[in-house]
Amino acid sequence: MIVYASTKAAFVEDVTNENIEEVILAKYREKLKRNTTASEIQSWRESLMYMNLVLLDQDIPDDAGVLVEFMIPQSSFRVDFILTGINGSNEEQVIIIELKRWSSATLTNKDGVVRTYFKGGMAETSHPSYQAWSYAAFLSSYNETIHTEDISLRPCAYLHNYEKDSQITSDFYEPYLSRAPLFFKSDKQQLRTFIKKYIKQGDSRQIMYRIENGRIRPSKALADSLASMLKGNREFIMIDDQKLVYETALAGARGASEEQKNVLVVEGGPGTGKSVVAINLLVKLTKMRLVAKYVTKNSAPRAVYRAMLTGNMKGSDISFLFDSSGSFHGAEANAFDVLVVDEAHRLNERSGIYSNLGENQVKELINASKFSVFFIDEDQKISTKDIGSIDEILKWARHYNAKVRKMDLRAQFRCKGSSGYLAWLDNTLQIKETANIYLGQDEFEFVILDNPAEMRDVIYQLNQENNKARMLAGYCWNWESKKNKNVYDIAFEKFGFRHRWNLASDGMGWIISPDSVKEIGCIHTSQGLELDHVGVIVGKDLVVRNGKIVTDFNERAKTDKSLSGIVQMHRQDPENATALANILIKNTYRTLLTRGMQSCYVYFVDDETREFFEDRMGEQ
Repeated sequence: MIVYASTKAAFVEDVTNENIEEVILAKYREKLKRNTTASEIQSWRESLMYMNLVLLDQDIPDDAGVLVEFMIPQSSFRVDFILTGINGSNEEQVIIIELKRWSSATLTNKDGVVRTYFKGGMAETSHPSYQAWSYAAFLSSYNETIHTEDISLRPCAYLHNYEKDSQITSDFYEPYLSRAPLFFKSDKQQLRTFIKKYIKQGDSRQIMYRIENGRIRPSKALADSLASMLKGNREFIMIDDQKLVYETALAGARGASEEQKNVLVVEGGPGTGKSVVAINLLVKLTKMRLVAKYVTKNSAPRAVYRAMLTGNMKGSDISFLFDSSGSFHGAEANAFDVLVVDEAHRLNERSGIYSNLGENQVKELINASKFSVFFIDEDQKISTKDIGSIDEILKWARHYNAKVRKMDLRAQFRCKGSSGYLAWLDNTLQIKETANIYLGQDEFEFVILDNPAEMRDVIYQLNQENNKARMLAGYCWNWESKKNKNVYDIAFEKFGFRHRWNLASDGMGWIISPDSVKEIGCIHTSQGLELDHVGVIVGKDLVVRNGKIVTDFNERAKTDKSLSGIVQMHRQDPENATALANILIKNTYRTLLTRGMQSCYVYFVDDETREFFEDRMGEQ
């Protein structure tokens, strides 16, 4: 949707003769049927005045197209400013300009991210070049008019209050600076030159209106590229019931429509290949030229699977195929052909940093798609905000009169394929009673160590094989090193063990970062992912007393948000709060202790707990 569309000449007149922000605001209210903030109105006023000065050049055609606030379909993206026209070779051109009022920014060590004064305080946000490039990449890959009619997109960013410095232009951001150049306060003439290079004639062909009405579907180039990434990648090969779920999901996608939604619920425990099927579906659905996304609440799986496909953690042309479950509260009904929802047990009721957006993520996902696939393991709920359940999915599927099918993934591929280990773990953690009271000798390599330094050394050694061994821990230690890199978060001084939580610089790609074996990961950076070998520290939030597992939410770190609200809940209803915390803490350790494909080494902080687990291992 285009909020404001005009020619260069008419835009200049609007700025000169009227309050341009009022013109834009009227169009915004008319098109979007809602209001906006004073800050955004101020942004229009200032930034569009600067763009007007740039366009006051007789060599920029008066009939060049000018568009303000282009809403990219199937996304929450809004492009600030667009110019359209024809170049010297008679080719259609679209210049995307990201406008910023910033006066400063600082370098971070996160890909495509800077730190600046943003939304009322200092915060991290996307680099302007990354933003402009990502908009162009999305349109190139998904707008059929663009990728079938050879319309060229030229992204850039204009920071009209910013004096050029070495922070925002650091070589670290070069992949995006080269794709979308930056123009600063003193670069008005350079931006004019950039525009005139690509637009020699006006927009006599209604380029942007054709783009606005263009069908949204993946380009063949994107589909072929994605399929080539998956081909030969052994980590995504499907076996047995994984293939059956995959084919059933494809049939569900083919049969879904706006009139008849389909929902598939796939239940499977740790290591049954839920994510393997999900990624294969994403690739195949894109190959079928359907608009599909891989969706999780936790950003760690999104970051890791994107990197596994592309071979690096940098932003890529497939980034927009991976999205947060909190991104669909404003989506139109049936905007997507398929949404593949992994880790559906982690879905929340409300979205946003302050849990103030939307109504219910399950409802919003089903509403936004003709076909939705939910991969779920209810025993991996680890937060008070987790509402994802089979009953919740079925409730909203009925609300939309969707056809529902339920399937199971049973075959175990993690933990050496040992379903016996999982059953023993459930029984020992007293999650559910099973016949597996003792761990069989051939079930799985589960090793208890009484020295955390020994556990660390084993993990270091195993990691030399293929960088797939990591240390994890229950969230019982505050993340002090996030603000002070000189401190150690988890320390057992008598053993010479001092380590930090996963570095913020690695983001949610921590588990595959080359040097992250030196740090300790938590549930948030490991859930939904797997390793060959894992070392786990079990803290004082889970102990054994007189043969009974006892959990204590008071032993959780204050920096952990997964038990947010439990203290207040406990004041009002201690029995239910204790029961909920008990489930979530047990599920957390069940998840951590099942990340390893080949082995798990464990250090228990509490001696009685260690002795209890050793007793339940039987004769090894």
